Amino acid sequence: MDVTLAVLAGRWTPLVLREFLRRGRAGYSELSAALPALSDKVLSERLAQLTGAGVLERHRTPGWPPRVGYTLTARGRALEPVVHSLWEWGSARHRDASDLPSDLSPQRPS
Repeated sequence: MDVTLAVLAGRWTPLVLREFLRRGRAGYSELSAALPALSDKVLSERLAQLTGAGVLERHRTPGWPPRVGYTLTARGRALEPVVHSLWEWGSARHRDASDLPSDLSPQRPS
């Protein structure tokens, strides 16, 4: 369990992974558009983290400007039931947020 939690550690990591589970592959700009509340710095950190864990593969396309794309690996696809379970659990708690302490209640974007 600790290994899985280490891969998913960090705010936004599960949402970045969710985008790859939906798409299979994506470029930086696609991810940035899909997750507009995520800063460039954090997105770069999460992509490096997931690449280092073997969840994503990084591909650089030659040319100008150089383009970088990321592809979900088999190891990353294996996380799909884990992410789905997290989503289901959170959705159930979100429906009845009254059972959560105030610091864990879902925050609405401003």
